Amino acid sequence: MSNVCTAGLDVGFASLDYLQIFILGVVQGITELLPVSSTAHMRVIPALLGWQDPGSAFSAAMQLAALAAVVSYFWRDVRQVTTGSINAVRRGDYNDQWFKLAVAIVLATIPIGIAGLALSSTLNTCNSPLRGLMVIGISCVVMAVLLAVAELRARHTREVSQMRLRDALIVGVAQIGALIPGVSRSGSTLTAALFLNFKREEAARFSFLLGLPAIALAGLKELWVLLHADLPAHAWPHLLFGLVVASISAFFAIWGLMKFLERFSTWPFVIYRALLGVFLIVAVSTGLLS
Repeated sequence: MSNVCTAGLDVGFASLDYLQIFILGVVQGITELLPVSSTAHMRVIPALLGWQDPGSAFSAAMQLAALAAVVSYFWRDVRQVTTGSINAVRRGDYNDQWFKLAVAIVLATIPIGIAGLALSSTLNTCNSPLRGLMVIGISCVVMAVLLAVAELRARHTREVSQMRLRDALIVGVAQIGALIPGVSRSGSTLTAALFLNFKREEAARFSFLLGLPAIALAGLKELWVLLHADLPAHAWPHLLFGLVVASISAFFAIWGLMKFLERFSTWPFVIYRALLGVFLIVAVSTGLLS
């Protein structure tokens, strides 16, 4: 399907109906927090069903749903990081674990903040080359390979409390990959944390906590852009409805992933990503999808 542009911004979601928005909201909420790439699914599903591409602006703004879900699920951690780091500063105790975790999260957010600003015009423009299905397919395969290698090499011994600033910076740099559709923010950070020998559930926990500033900044920035894009009036109820649906599905996605990683490996995600990537590469190469 062709793009729908408003002031150069891809806003195809405005032409979708509520059933389509509901389905995409569920998909966005689940895939945003699993290491399978929400952007890939938000491109692939409309392409398979013959729907209008909802656009990168919709995907970015819908990240706020993941923000609500992560804060809700990890409320105790969020509260401890916030209050603990503030109290540590008041005491002058800069070795406090919560202060160090807060610094780690801030440090790890800087790389994607810089990269996101530098690439924002390319990422959100109509007909962005980065949203091509071939790019997504290749990204899925590459990340499947990296996650598989990480799973094989990781010793799964470390916890978030052992996070060093160097570790945070490495995971933060890996998070830049999430700007490429098909890579996945949670997938790139989870993979990096596994390479650093964190336990699977601890790697996921840090991935989610680390994502809070990046998700908030990206989502709020996109809302600001949409506010100045002269959207049709009916587009805002669509966006709000999608956010509510995605928030609910994202919460259950976190719950399911954390329970899963406490008992199992990431191999199902590796296999799924590889199959999805190969399918997209073949489908685009044969003209089945474009």
